[in-house]
Amino acid sequence: MNQAPAKTRFSLVTRLSALVGTLLALGMLSALGLDALFPGRPVLVAGLCLLGLLPVAIITLRTQVQPILSLFRALEGTVDSYRDGDFSFSLHWPHNDELSDLIAAHNRLGAVLREQRLGLAQRELLLDSMVQNTPVAMLLVADSNAHAQDGVIVYANVAARQLLSHGRKLEGHALRAVLDEATPALRDALARGGDGLFNTGEGENEEVYHLARSTFNLNGRRHELLLLRHLTVELRRQEVQTWKKVIRVISHELNNSLAPLASLAHSGAELVRRGQVERLPQILSTIGERTRHLETFILGYARFAKLPSPRLEACPWPELVARLAGQVDFRVEGELPLDAAWVDAAQFEQALLNLLKNAHESGSKPEDVVLQVRRVQDQLRIDVLDRGSGMSETVLTQALVPFYSTKRSGTGLGLALAREIAEAHGGRILLANRDGGGLAVTLFLPALPTPSPSS
Repeated sequence: MNQAPAKTRFSLVTRLSALVGTLLALGMLSALGLDALFPGRPVLVAGLCLLGLLPVAIITLRTQVQPILSLFRALEGTVDSYRDGDFSFSLHWPHNDELSDLIAAHNRLGAVLREQRLGLAQRELLLDSMVQNTPVAMLLVADSNAHAQDGVIVYANVAARQLLSHGRKLEGHALRAVLDEATPALRDALARGGDGLFNTGEGENEEVYHLARSTFNLNGRRHELLLLRHLTVELRRQEVQTWKKVIRVISHELNNSLAPLASLAHSGAELVRRGQVERLPQILSTIGERTRHLETFILGYARFAKLPSPRLEACPWPELVARLAGQVDFRVEGELPLDAAWVDAAQFEQALLNLLKNAHESGSKPEDVVLQVRRVQDQLRIDVLDRGSGMSETVLTQALVPFYSTKRSGTGLGLALAREIAEAHGGRILLANRDGGGLAVTLFLPALPTPSPSS
């Protein structure tokens, strides 16, 4: 493949220097020629040289400089076009000099900006397509004051139009006017402020939505983004899965208890028929044990399902720890707080008892099961520590979910009940693996305010 011969490069300085040198040489030759024609008259020679060469120099310089000035004007025009978002222009300079390098760099910049503009436009189209087709209703409202309901809708996707205006366009309408035709539940949810769930309809027609909102400034004006997500189908699916799991766990436990009871009852009846009653006490004792186990299992579910609101009262820590120590082995690390715990004593004792029993069932040695109680600012921090096998990342994320258990005979209610009790007291529960092995279960509860000396 033949390549075009490269242009000979002449720099701008070289060309202008050659032009000036040529004009000087021409002036000197003209002066010598005129001096030969008019000897002894230097003033006349100088005047004739200026009269003849000055127009030639001006015309020649204008001829050389005019394309450069035109190029500068073209550069100014393309820069203005770039500022306006039009990157379709490119320039050409016929000479191989410094200006040609400048034009080449300018054209490369334009090509890069065109590619970026094209990529940005494609991403905007993709984003708009995704937003328009998402099932989450999205509204962007430009606020006229601190209340979003007084603002004007500047953007709404298809889901928002179908939810609020039967598919009609919403842009340009006042949000308050649109909400006047919406359900009262949505108006109340927006009036409350913040994120949250709300229900529309009743009975079988009840629908659940989640409202999320965020505020930001755009072009110096406050905007609020409203997101409405329909959760009814997802919640019903989760509800069905939960019920299936509950029924499966209960069926498994009932079968494990009822099958041995039926077998023992049959054996007892057969022994009575034969007159061999000496083994009846053992059979009846086993039946009673299995019955108590089944009763405990059912009571556990009932307690979780019908957890009453806590009745808070001052509960001294030594008394609470003493009652726990009578039911399960553990050791207390550190000093107990002097202030009493402000809790429902029965519920809180049950939560700690569940956590301490779980610590023993983790494979930890009894002497490694530790209870720590500290006051951290305005909170109580209660840690139940063990040196068992700990939990995998998957189990850590699921351990507090009701009915989730890794034990073959576990109900998955111990940690879930402790979580319900903690949250009912205005607290929370955290799980974390310990360095060196074992698990740390931490309860955070509001602390009883320290009384003043005068009280």
